[in-house]
Amino acid sequence: MLGNWLKTSILMAGIMALFGVIGMQLGGQSGMLLALLFGGGMNLFSYWFSDTMVLKMYHAQEVDEASSPYFYNMVKELAARAELPMPRVYIIDEAQPNAFATGRNPEHAAVAATSGILQMLSARELRGVMAHELTHVKHRDILISTISATLAGAISALANFAMFFGGRDENGRSSNPLVGLLVMILAPLAASLIQMAISRAREFEADRGGAEICGDPLALASALAKIDAHARGIPMQTADAHPETAQMMIMNPLSGGGLSGLFSTHPATEERIARLEAMAR
Repeated sequence: MLGNWLKTSILMAGIMALFGVIGMQLGGQSGMLLALLFGGGMNLFSYWFSDTMVLKMYHAQEVDEASSPYFYNMVKELAARAELPMPRVYIIDEAQPNAFATGRNPEHAAVAATSGILQMLSARELRGVMAHELTHVKHRDILISTISATLAGAISALANFAMFFGGRDENGRSSNPLVGLLVMILAPLAASLIQMAISRAREFEADRGGAEICGDPLALASALAKIDAHARGIPMQTADAHPETAQMMIMNPLSGGGLSGLFSTHPATEERIARLEAMAR
């Protein structure tokens, strides 16, 4: 738990530094001060409301025991096995098979799955996936992933603002346009690298913990193989429009190549499956 709080603090500090750099480019010291104030406000807002923002972004619909007994009761049973409070449960109307967890702590957590994954996986495989997501809740990864998704999007917007409106020095003169271009490119890239460094290791840990919660490592391995085979061919428009949220998913939802492949936030599926198979042995 202390390790994740440290990671969250480092993430917030790193993103604050990026806000300061972009602010300096936009308006010198005054711009840097305003950007840091904006960044501090975004940090506070993200802590309290980033989960709500992400769920609304994906048009997630909350379900209960009456509206979705099969899925809700599965999560309820797994949460009890993991010794976690019952999270809120959501379904996203998307054909791509995927799932994620969000919230600031286990007492204020939510898990979401797409309609595609509910239709594609067997009950055994789906239990493995939801156990994986509940492990993120138990390890408190959800605060890091949700905040980083929200703030990375804000950095991208601020960097684009710097590009379109140009930077100014303390005397109001235009600064070097090449510097502005570099800020626009490097700031979102740096935010993505922060996310990538955090998320790759935590996916392996969530796979291991999920296998322990559901008691069936091969079920999760089978689910990952199915999701990987089908997710690449089924686009998810919201994820493509907001790539900063990709690291929250159990599998990379982005359909594009190029940078989205170079800076994937997820480890290779083959390696994840191999580790789960080794657990089963």
